[in-house]
Amino acid sequence: MSDALSTVLFEYPLNEKTRTWLRLETLLQQLHENHSWADMGSALAFFRAVVDLLDVLERGDIRTELLKELERQQQKLLQWSDVPGVDHDRIHALRQRLKQLAAVLMSAPRMGQFLREDKLIGMVRQRLSIPGGCCSFDVPTLHLWLHQPQAQKQQVIDTWLHSLSPLKNSLDQVLELIRHSGTFRAQTSLNGFFQDNAVDADLIRLQLAIEHQLYPQVSGHKSRFAIRFLPLDSENGHVPARLSFELACC
Repeated sequence: MSDALSTVLFEYPLNEKTRTWLRLETLLQQLHENHSWADMGSALAFFRAVVDLLDVLERGDIRTELLKELERQQQKLLQWSDVPGVDHDRIHALRQRLKQLAAVLMSAPRMGQFLREDKLIGMVRQRLSIPGGCCSFDVPTLHLWLHQPQAQKQQVIDTWLHSLSPLKNSLDQVLELIRHSGTFRAQTSLNGFFQDNAVDADLIRLQLAIEHQLYPQVSGHKSRFAIRFLPLDSENGHVPARLSFELACC
C-alpha cells in the first residue's frame, strides 16, 4: 500500500490547533498554485483563498501557537540527541532551522496585515460575498488591473506572497515534523469500524487503497478516536468485513 498512485492519503486533526494549521496550509497551497494568473478564473481563485486565509488568521493568535510549537519541536529534538546512533549533525541543523524560523516569525508584522491594507484586495474582498459580485461592472478597478502586463501583475502578486513567507515557512516546517513523528502501520477494520488510542497525538494519517472506493469518517479528540469506513457510492458501494489500511498517529 505504499504506492501513492494506488492509495489515497487522508488526514484528521485531533485538536483545534492542528485543524487550523491544516486549513491554513491548504489555503497557502491554493495561493501558490494560482499565483500566475492566466484568466479571471485563476485570479478569483487566488482572491478567494486570500479572503479565506485572512478570515482564519483573524480567529486566533496563530503566531503565538506556532512559536509554542517551534519551541516544543526544539525540545523534542533535544531529547532525540541523547538516543544512541542518532545523526547529531542533522539534529543540530534542524534545531538551528527552528530557531531561525522562530526569530523571523517573532519579528514579522501582524499575520496578514500587509494583505488587509492592500486596496485592491480590500475591494475584491467586499464583493466576493455577493454571487457573481466581481463582474467588470462591479469591480472595474480589478477588470483594468487584470489587463496590465503580466510582469507588472506578477511583481505585485509575488510581493503579496512574500508577506506571508514567515507564516508559510514556519507552518511548513512544523507540519513536516508532526507528520514525520508517526510511522505508518498496517491495521484492519472489522465491518467498516476501527477505534484506537492516540495519546499526545496531534494528527491521524490514513492510507487506503483507492480500489476500495471507500473514505474514512473520523471522530475523536485528544487521546481516542474512531473510524467508520463508508462507500463513495452510498447506494451500491460495499464495505468488506475485513479492510486493510495503514495508519499513523503523529
